[in-house]
Amino acid sequence: MRHRLLIVILLLSSVSTTVFAGDYLDKVLYHTYMRYDHLPDGDSIMHVYLHDVFVYPPLKFKSKAQEKFYWRTVRDVKKTLPYARSIRKDIIYADREMAALETRKEQKKWFRKYEKELFRKYEKDFRGMYASQGRMLMLLLDRECDRTSFELIELYKNRFVANFWQFIAKLFKNDLKEEYDAEDKDKITERVINLVMAGQL
Repeated sequence: MRHRLLIVILLLSSVSTTVFAGDYLDKVLYHTYMRYDHLPDGDSIMHVYLHDVFVYPPLKFKSKAQEKFYWRTVRDVKKTLPYARSIRKDIIYADREMAALETRKEQKKWFRKYEKELFRKYEKDFRGMYASQGRMLMLLLDRECDRTSFELIELYKNRFVANFWQFIAKLFKNDLKEEYDAEDKDKITERVINLVMAGQL
């Protein structure tokens, strides 16, 4: 049931209308790349863009439990971040395709078909995730979409359905209303994400 809940939430999130500049920001922040400018006289100038290097103060663990939590966070981010980024691309694709359809009926028909494709694409991998990785993936989706899982379900289904899945989530000690907070409770996760994306971890 826990895996089914995760899959449903991810599929419901794939019709967000948010516009993302994530790919551009990733290129600026996390990747080294180059380009050439060609001059009228036939010469060219090479421009090399170096990605940011993140420098954080060394972590000082106060206990073995705290150290274990950190390395579990590293494991879960490395596992789920590629999926969160892939799902963001699915969202952009779905937005574009649905915007081109004229009626709500056509949109629903198209999305039902797309929903099946998403199940085939992700279901097997999601079933193999730990509970902590499912929670991490939902947090990373909130980071990408700026909407909680509860808000996404309520928006694209209704409040009754959102409350039902919130009840199920609570049974597994999860909260669909939980928000990603890079400045406070999730600052360690944000640190790990930046280091992983920059190839420093």
